[in-house]
Amino acid sequence: MFSRNEHGAATLGGTPLGTLLEAAGCGTPAYLYDLDSVRAAASSLLAGLGEGSSLVAFAAKANSAGPVLRALFAEGCGADVVSGAELALVQRAGLSANKIVFSGVAKQDDEIERAIRAGDTGIYAIQAESVEEIARIGARAAAVGRRARVSLRVNPGIAIDTHAHVATGHDEAKFGIARADLGEAFAAVDARRDIALVGVSSHIGSTQTSTAPYEAAARVLFDIARAREAANGPLEFVDAGGGFGIDYGNGCPVSPADFARALRAIQKEADASHLKLVVEPGRALVGPFGVLVASVIQTKASRSSGRRWLMIDAGMNDLLRPALYQARHRIEPLSDRGAARLAVRVVGPICESSDDFGSYDLPVEPPPERVVIRDSGAYGFTMASNYNGRSLPAEVFVSGGRVVEVFPRRENEAWIASRLGKHA
Repeated sequence: MFSRNEHGAATLGGTPLGTLLEAAGCGTPAYLYDLDSVRAAASSLLAGLGEGSSLVAFAAKANSAGPVLRALFAEGCGADVVSGAELALVQRAGLSANKIVFSGVAKQDDEIERAIRAGDTGIYAIQAESVEEIARIGARAAAVGRRARVSLRVNPGIAIDTHAHVATGHDEAKFGIARADLGEAFAAVDARRDIALVGVSSHIGSTQTSTAPYEAAARVLFDIARAREAANGPLEFVDAGGGFGIDYGNGCPVSPADFARALRAIQKEADASHLKLVVEPGRALVGPFGVLVASVIQTKASRSSGRRWLMIDAGMNDLLRPALYQARHRIEPLSDRGAARLAVRVVGPICESSDDFGSYDLPVEPPPERVVIRDSGAYGFTMASNYNGRSLPAEVFVSGGRVVEVFPRRENEAWIASRLGKHA
């Protein structure tokens, strides 16, 4: 967990970030992750789910680093994947097929087939997100000679107060099967011997800081499950999705365990204790426990406008969230010596006006040598790119206050060769 020691130095896992970077020998920009806090977050969520049958399917797209995945799997988590590559990744990281769910609106045939072939009976569930997809899953199951375990991702018609790019539970979203189309979806499943319907699921969107919309969606799911079971026999699970928010600086009054307890209460209300509860947290298990450290390149001041800039070596190619979602991450000097601060815009080196992390009160005379961008453990490195010919950042994994593994920067010589092709 990020904190500061008595000397004002930013720390992760109790050790100054500067010390960790020196031990890692990787330079900046670099992501650092506290694996102990990741494990503790998973343990807390599992405790919130209580003694009933459950599966915490970590959204691998939030952070796909092997040390992070292995830490979560060691605590008992499974995975929610959205591509064939993510499916292969979590399996190679040691996860059994029966703890994996596969989401996504446009799964390719070979990805569906990989999911059906996994393990002894396929993965735990392929989440069908349209009526049309059901026939495609059935066709691949028939080709493989197995029954595909399928759940229907339902669009519950619940809108949440979040950025439009991460709101997924309304009827205009590309995700999920509209409630009005469920009858057709159930009929499509029932018409196929090569599909076993094992659950219903939903995901209403990300960065929820209240349990109320989550509870509303869960009630819809349990009502659908109860009606389906009454007409066609038992299901195995209800998957309420994820989207649990974290504190990016403006507070977050609820924890992942609060969402879990709220879901259990809805399950009890629905008299559905026989169903396994599946949840798909991503950022909540990793976001607060990762930081991005960047070096300050220079400052810039405009005599005409009075505006000041702090230019760092991390850009939107390293952390896309501010440019894509207008997200705001807390940015602080690595060492806080109590120097006078001024409002400055923190910007990166990318040739885009959107490469702007926002305005912050920071020391500028002199500026800090390095800054830390907090709460970057989710959707940071996984969304990074080589745009502008930039190298991908390093990743440093910390446990017990020391560096236990380093993924060095992916230097841009490989990018140059890839762009030149046979003429490299």
